[in-house]
Order: sequence, then structure tokens, then C-alpha cells
Amino acid sequence: MYPLIETIYVQAAIACFAIFLLLQIMFFLRKYWIHSLEKQYSIVDRINALLPQTQCGRCGYAGCRPYAKAMSLGEQVNKCPPGGESTIVNLSLMLNEHKKTLDPAHGEFLQAAVAVIREEECIGCTKCIQACPVDAILGGTKLMHTVIESECTACDLCIEPCPVDCIDLIQLPPLKPLWQSPGTAERGLSGRSFVGGGSL
Repeated sequence: MYPLIETIYVQAAIACFAIFLLLQIMFFLRKYWIHSLEKQYSIVDRINALLPQTQCGRCGYAGCRPYAKAMSLGEQVNKCPPGGESTIVNLSLMLNEHKKTLDPAHGEFLQAAVAVIREEECIGCTKCIQACPVDAILGGTKLMHTVIESECTACDLCIEPCPVDCIDLIQLPPLKPLWQSPGTAERGLSGRSFVGGGSL
């Protein structure tokens, strides 16, 4: 009888040890999974911060963050026309990839621009408002619409839905540096130097 009791105790001890070992394995796997998930999200956030946030969809994704997530999983870094070469360079450095040129299948790089509604022609259909991914258009049904210039990302998604073709994409002039080196006032505009080199 005693050997039988001892056998039961041994089996119970083995079962308890197996359960303990299984719980430890599950704990470490859960911890590793959470760490991997957090690491992936942090990479996505860092990539997303380098993108221009136009939400234009030219890259083939619904917006900048979905494209950033795809890049964290191996997608090419050269599909963002609004970002241009500087964005591609920064993404390549972050992801330790070779520098590539912009993929022409996704469009060409454009200088800073803004959508402008010819308000006297606007019929207030609200289709441009519905198409704008960043809520940069103000207006109501059958009322004149207008673009908030500071919010517009020049994605041009509002242009095609407009039934009266009253929206233009206007190129903005390049920003001029605000700082000039000492003594340039005496030399005149032709000798004005700016940070980053060059002169006007």
C-alpha cells in the first residue's frame, strides 16, 4: 500500500512541476511577444514621423501611418512623392537600406503647394470636404467653401471629385531664410548670404 501512495505523490509532484514549467514558458513567451509588439510600434512611430503627413495615398496606402507600418515590415522606402529625396534619404538611414531614387510609378516630387477654391464658382456640393483627408476645407451644403491654407497638405484629392472644376493646386514660392550674415546690408541684395550657403 505504501509504494502505491509514494507513486501517487511522485506523479503529483511531476504534474505540479510540469504545470509550473509550462506557466513559466507561457510567461516568458507573453513577455517576449509584448516586447516585440512595443518595439514594432515604436519603429512605426519613428518612420511615420519622417513622412510628410499629406495622407495623399500616392504610395498605394491609405495614409502615411499605414505606409510606415508597411515599411517596418519590409516595404520599399521610395514611394512617397510629397516627401521627395530628403525623406527617402532619412528613411534609408533609419532602416539601414541603400539610397534609392523616387519610384516614378507613384508620381513626381512637387514643391510646396496649396489647394485654392475659386469661391465664386463653388456650388457648395461638399464633395471636396468629404475627400479631404485632413479636414482642411470649410463650408456647408449649398454654401461657399474655402481651404484653410495652413492645414492643406496639397494631396490634390479634392480636385477630382469637384463637379464644377473650381479647385486649383497653386505652387507656393520657396521659403526664404530669415537670417543673413552680418555686413550684408552694406553689400546690397546681390551679396546677401544665408545659412546653408548660396546667395540671392
